[in-house]
Amino acid sequence: MRRRVLIGLSAVVAVVALVLGAAYVFQRQLVYLPTGGPLPAAADVLPGGRDVTLRTADDLDLGAWFLPVPESRGTVLVAPGNGGDRSMRAPLARALAERGLSVLLLDYRGYGGNPGSPSEEGLALDVRAAHDFLVREAGIAPDELVYYGESLGCGVVAELATERPPAAMVLRSPFTELAAVGQRHYPFLPVKLLLRDRFPVTEHVSASKAPLTVVYGTADAIVPPELSREVAAAGAAKIVEVPGAGHNDLALLAGDRLIDAVDQAAG
Repeated sequence: MRRRVLIGLSAVVAVVALVLGAAYVFQRQLVYLPTGGPLPAAADVLPGGRDVTLRTADDLDLGAWFLPVPESRGTVLVAPGNGGDRSMRAPLARALAERGLSVLLLDYRGYGGNPGSPSEEGLALDVRAAHDFLVREAGIAPDELVYYGESLGCGVVAELATERPPAAMVLRSPFTELAAVGQRHYPFLPVKLLLRDRFPVTEHVSASKAPLTVVYGTADAIVPPELSREVAAAGAAKIVEVPGAGHNDLALLAGDRLIDAVDQAAG
């Protein structure tokens, strides 16, 4: 009997080890969900848009779309969420351009036909390359930049803001840290121990002095609204709550309340 119990326990331990090992090894395939390229030319999707190349500190050339607006009131650096590519953010860019704001749509490494594989460290380099392009090549003053982060992108721009402060920052559907979201969706796993990429948004907004606006939907089933409210509290943020909106609903992609929030943040 004792031998059978030991054998049974050994089998359970082996299965648990296998599950945890697989979760650790393949976690980035669960976190990052890019679509590949090639993408159409920027001008084919965004009238007046330009295809630009962002050179990262680790020597990657990333494709991005820049939509300059004559006599712009400011420029929005858009850091996307974990899925899709920049073509999905074209409605956002068009809506912001109608408000007199220039827009840079960034695609991270591994997204939209870009080389490389995404990671927290890599995305930090990618957004710095975007910032470098806007300031050094497009000639935009840092105090004319608004950072816009979407879900995972909130962690990307929030970290950037601690080193390169913008005029303002808008975070759409932010989480406190990536592990908090993972734990909600995988309660049977020790997510915090397994995660290689942290994206500690609350920690970053607490260290940033940039005026902050947090936008979230009350029906968000991917990033629970209470996590976004915690981020807002940590950054003394203005809150824009969109009733009934889910994480990927149009209202949170390019809806009026979202566009108003970015417009007002730009001043």
